[in-house]
Amino acid sequence: MPSFVIDEKCDGCKGGDKTACMYICPNDLMVLDPNAMKAYNQEPNQCWECFSCVKICPTQAIEVRGYSDFVPLGSSVMPMLGTEDVMWTCKFRNGLIKRFKFPIRTTPEGAANAYPDLKGKDLDSEVLSTEEADGYTLKTPQTV
Repeated sequence: MPSFVIDEKCDGCKGGDKTACMYICPNDLMVLDPNAMKAYNQEPNQCWECFSCVKICPTQAIEVRGYSDFVPLGSSVMPMLGTEDVMWTCKFRNGLIKRFKFPIRTTPEGAANAYPDLKGKDLDSEVLSTEEADGYTLKTPQTV
């Protein structure tokens, strides 16, 4: 189910011209109603249910009801963004609450290097990273 805003909790990020959910939505679906100063999902059928808006909302005013394969029918899941991790709270129909903590990226945006072993390699070359320049000699892949 797509994201939806709980009007009573939304403060429109305190009157800024752009709310946190507008900033983070990868599909530009979240907008601010200038009269009510509340955010809303302008096209729910286009929502990817990525939980980005839910995680970034400072007042926890946005929810996404998870699919039954993710959370059982009638349950709710709420992420809370911390400085080092995201705490997921799953509340089941019987009242049982479970919490799961997952770390978030701590490197500055753009600083992560996915291929530190390839320094000095020509990434535009047609040679694979495991091949020598002659194209025939294969290096033995290292196991981690």
